[in-house]
Amino acid sequence: MMLPGLLCDARMFAAQRARFPDAVVIDGFGMVDDLAEMARITLNVAPRRISLLGHSMGARVALEMIRLAPERIERLALVSTGVHGPRDGEADRRRELLELGRRQGAEALVDRWLPGMVAPDRIEATALIEPLRHMCVEAGVETFAAQIAALLGRPEVRSLLPTIRCPTAVIVGSEDAWSPPDQHAEIAAAIPGAQLRVIPGAGHMLPAEAPDAFDDAVADWLALPMFSYNQTERGTIA
Repeated sequence: MMLPGLLCDARMFAAQRARFPDAVVIDGFGMVDDLAEMARITLNVAPRRISLLGHSMGARVALEMIRLAPERIERLALVSTGVHGPRDGEADRRRELLELGRRQGAEALVDRWLPGMVAPDRIEATALIEPLRHMCVEAGVETFAAQIAALLGRPEVRSLLPTIRCPTAVIVGSEDAWSPPDQHAEIAAAIPGAQLRVIPGAGHMLPAEAPDAFDDAVADWLALPMFSYNQTERGTIA
């Protein structure tokens, strides 16, 4: 099961749906303004046991699913994300984008926001940017408003990481300026047995920017053996 991020829907995972045709893909979260509610909605439509992959905001939703129903998650992949709370100035920057959208429309909002979400050398890559732009513009300003409210109200999650008891991959693009590799290294270090994978040359929109390399990382994650835990060991591979 794959969960998209802010302003994104199933189109973010077009390449992955071709490589993994049996995957269940959530087609965006619409105007739900709470991450835990997104998690509850997703659990209601999810298979009983899930290999769960979340991208960006979707990874934060995945962590809320772990909080609510850890027994249902058999594998976890956290992609292009973070576990920190709102940082200084974050609310102002997000609300500035929202006001731009309300004044000038979704196109202006996306044209300001999207270039920073891809690797610098891919900003002019029309075949990449235009489908992403169309997807995000189509989501609209009020979806952006609801989803940034969810992100700004995100619950504390760092304390959850050491309790995760399933094979976990933490995947990021080397050129991700929004959620950089060192941030992912910290996440991986906090989750018992987690594996870090850095994809060269890709930015925040990793599944679309480097689909082949990302798909290979996903395939490796799906092949990870299950973990076995006891009260004295941090984690061993079964």
